[in-house]
Amino acid sequence: MTPLVRVSWNDPAAIMKALDAGAYGIICPMINSRAECQAFVGACRYAPRGYRSSGPTRAMFYGGADYAAHANDTMATLAMIETREALGKLDEIAATPELDALYIGPSDLSISLGLPPGLDRSEDMVLGALRDIIAAARRAGIKACIHTGSTSYAKRMLGMGFDLVTVLSDIRLITLAGAQAVREMRG
Repeated sequence: MTPLVRVSWNDPAAIMKALDAGAYGIICPMINSRAECQAFVGACRYAPRGYRSSGPTRAMFYGGADYAAHANDTMATLAMIETREALGKLDEIAATPELDALYIGPSDLSISLGLPPGLDRSEDMVLGALRDIIAAARRAGIKACIHTGSTSYAKRMLGMGFDLVTVLSDIRLITLAGAQAVREMRG
């Protein structure tokens, strides 16, 4: 299992703190250009491949005493594509050295396309954007990933060509289980 952390923003301090705590991959939101992507992946790698500072206190428990020697090669970087601006720059973002994947933030992407926020969209413009993201990832030799809100949509996205799907979130899973328990108790 690879522990991934979705940071709140493209902030080197937050990224490096998550890595020092033991994350082996970072999902970074709102990547809209190659320059933003370079700043993101640079924060995830030690010099000379990046500018990450050394302070892996908890990470050394996971990675061992030689953590720094192999951290650059075991770190996953996933740039979130969530805006029209990013859609217009897919190839330059995807071609960023040290980037491993494009990861779709479906609600923000929906808003950017003029739709209400939401998961599991089937509108033609959304499906077209998803296909464009998969194609850009393939051209760059990296992975295409998406967050989904149901197992049926997750399977549909795998069939479309995504390499990784996340099904729901921990909060949503807990909420669904809680609602089910309340229904059973009231029934």
